[in-house]
Amino acid sequence: MNIEIRNIRMVDPSQKKDYVGNIFIENGIIVSSFSNKKCEINIIDGKDKIAIPGLIDVHSHLREPGYEQKETIFTGTRSAAKGGITTIFCMPNTNPVIDNVTCVNYIFSKAKKEGIVNVFPIACATKGSNGEKLSEIGILKKAGIVAVSDDGNSINNAQIMRRILEYTKMFKIPIISHSEDKYLSNNGVMNEGKNSMILGLRGIPKQAEEVIISRDIMLAELTGGHLHIAHVSTAKSVDLIREAKKKRINVTSETCPQYFTLTDDAVKIYDTNTKVYPPLREKNDVDAIKNGLVDGTIDCISTDHAPHSHEEKNQEFDLAPFGMIGFETVLSLILSELVYTGILSFSDAISKMTSMPAKIFNLKNRGSLKEGNIADISIIDLKYCYEFKIESILSKSKNSPFIGRLFNGGVIMTIVAGSIVWEA
Repeated sequence: MNIEIRNIRMVDPSQKKDYVGNIFIENGIIVSSFSNKKCEINIIDGKDKIAIPGLIDVHSHLREPGYEQKETIFTGTRSAAKGGITTIFCMPNTNPVIDNVTCVNYIFSKAKKEGIVNVFPIACATKGSNGEKLSEIGILKKAGIVAVSDDGNSINNAQIMRRILEYTKMFKIPIISHSEDKYLSNNGVMNEGKNSMILGLRGIPKQAEEVIISRDIMLAELTGGHLHIAHVSTAKSVDLIREAKKKRINVTSETCPQYFTLTDDAVKIYDTNTKVYPPLREKNDVDAIKNGLVDGTIDCISTDHAPHSHEEKNQEFDLAPFGMIGFETVLSLILSELVYTGILSFSDAISKMTSMPAKIFNLKNRGSLKEGNIADISIIDLKYCYEFKIESILSKSKNSPFIGRLFNGGVIMTIVAGSIVWEA
């Protein structure tokens, strides 16, 4: 069925357009008008609503295969659709890890059968994600991966990292760096500072992130490879990336809502849902992350959606795993923390999850409302007020520190390739 969305405000950062009009969707594609006028048309009233390109989440964990008790492609894609996300990049730290074509094909096959949004796998940069031997990057690229990463594990061997940057340059894909010097993080569970001392919890110094970012930027400069830095969390990290960009080093970066929303004060109640990696930092870091989003140092916003079961998170802080879910709150947090506060314009904020990810990861015909593009569209109502309740979460896991929070503005409809996959 074709769709016509009438009298809707369209915000498309890729075209720098913000205007009211109609959107025509025919055979899953955005068109200027219907070629077959006799086809049945689903007419949607867009008055007082906003249409944006479907959100692209470049960093998430769907947990399948191997950890289906936390999340599956079936549940994860529905959770994403509820958050207005139409395209997911899934990280490879599954069981088995995604380091071969068979695993890549499994993800695509499972997503086609059970998913309701687009799923693109990220493969391990090294075999077994052990940082020792390079994966078959060229073969994996041909199979359809969008990037490589040993996310969850930092690549400690600088020579291996250099080779990965050289090989990914050949195949025109980025290496996504999980920046953690594990000798410095040393089994820490939260940000090292005043709060970790007061709470009696082992601290993770900011330098654990910054040392690896500094090293990897130098290697990117040496090789010319594309380095994409994940979940940036500290002020110094932002400074390092900013200086690298001034030197025209091929570096891009992302951050997550928790790093421009929460500080390590949130850990004071020992809520294990605030235990994430990198850990929640301090106010000056939060301010620096916001500044990095404003000046373009940080290119993208991702969720780092990391589901864990209740049993896993319902332990003492030291034993609980790192991670929080993020699909269903990301857009509302962007609105409340960045747009309504005047830090970013609506268009600039939305670009961090639409046009910029599409450009950086070379996604064709996505991230824009241009005619001829795939009709991946999210519809937002700024008057839509809701409480984020545990019983309303579509993710299989419920580990979010934002449960109980009231939000003003959110996604009310998600369209993927011309099909309505979620509606409030």
